Amino acid sequence: MPKIKTIYQCQTCGYVSPKWLGRCPDCGEWNGFVEERKGAVTRQSSRDIHPGKSTPRPLSAIASGYEQRASTGIKELDRVLGGGVVSGSVILIGGDPGIGKSTLLLQTLFGLSKQYGPVLYVSGEESPEQIKIRSERLSINSGDIILISETSLESIMHHATKVVPKALVVDSIQTVYTEELVSAPGSVSQVRDCASKLMLFAKRSDIPVFIVGHVTKEGAIAGPRVLEHIVDTVLYFEGDGGHSYRILRTVKNRFGSTNEIGVFEMSDAGLIEVENPSRLFLYERPVNVSGSTVVASLEGTRPLMVEIQSLVSHSTFGMPRRTAMGVDFNRVNLLVAVLEKRVGLHLGGMDIFVNIVGGLRISEPAVDLGIITAITSSLRDIPVGPNVFMFGEVGLSGEVRAVTQAEARLKEGAAIGFKRALLPSGNAEKIKSNCGVEITGVKTVEEFLEIIFH
Repeated sequence: MPKIKTIYQCQTCGYVSPKWLGRCPDCGEWNGFVEERKGAVTRQSSRDIHPGKSTPRPLSAIASGYEQRASTGIKELDRVLGGGVVSGSVILIGGDPGIGKSTLLLQTLFGLSKQYGPVLYVSGEESPEQIKIRSERLSINSGDIILISETSLESIMHHATKVVPKALVVDSIQTVYTEELVSAPGSVSQVRDCASKLMLFAKRSDIPVFIVGHVTKEGAIAGPRVLEHIVDTVLYFEGDGGHSYRILRTVKNRFGSTNEIGVFEMSDAGLIEVENPSRLFLYERPVNVSGSTVVASLEGTRPLMVEIQSLVSHSTFGMPRRTAMGVDFNRVNLLVAVLEKRVGLHLGGMDIFVNIVGGLRISEPAVDLGIITAITSSLRDIPVGPNVFMFGEVGLSGEVRAVTQAEARLKEGAAIGFKRALLPSGNAEKIKSNCGVEITGVKTVEEFLEIIFH
């Protein structure tokens, strides 16, 4: 009988300790160690190892082939995946509870079943009756969507082999366990081994597998980091409780570009695609109001017109407040320092609030000019022209640096109806085609503010 060994493993990074620790020495997480029991592994000598079925081949002898993709019927999801679902791929979807992960996957399975045949939905958290209630709300009623409530990986594999679905959904990986391990479901070893076996099943059967992952309070997918390395694609479902918009963002994709986004709107009938998010985010933009401006941002390969708002007022406290929503807080403080040092604005005694309208989160530095414009506009109480937009990165010496894909940003602004664009001179000099807007290049922040607030 194999000897049972007791260990303590960090549920965040997988660090193993022979005794319980309050704080993980590897990742620094507190109260993350959980007791796990493992059977002794029988080591095999090198003489007993037999070669596998695969044989080494030179790169020049391998035939190149384009991966087969299946359309989900949801254009925004296909865009995020790089054109559709690749056969045999493993897709991990994470997001806050109630954000719409199960709703999106049910609509995805409905689209796949209409075109390609039966699909299998495995739920470890809900009963088939609960899923049926959701499907009725979404007006989904298909005999090709096969439901099963199961948490045993061996039973899931048995049903998948018997049904041979065109796609498999496991909701969620934290509830699935394999009988080969004695640890509890959701532990590091269970999540890692179950994900590895699902990956092998997908590669051998050419069946795409969708895996739902829980997230931690910091917003990262729960479980070991190796989980994101195993899968082919990692999608994060983002959204703000105060808005109906949902952003599906790619952070890893072996079959397409990363940091691509898809925009949805949550309604009573499920998730509705937003084909032109720029118009949606600018629909309620105020006109001739100070502290508001529009910036051409880039998410993956998609240009996006977003509104940045700022409010600057005299502080009634000893230490002024700085608040940033949707942008990096440290980046806002950096730009405030540039305005004080290079332009001469007095912001030391001011409360400064910056917000990206619509609940978006923008991380690229091309929105620097928009943040500076909104802060200056609110401080001087001078509105920005309604037909003007901008983009550009700002350096610590006050210079305006060039950004990528300037022409795509200009074309998106022209399609929305803007007439004038302010951008770095490094980009303006390289623009050769007529993008439909008046282009003004700037080299410094001081020159930029003189032009826009002349």
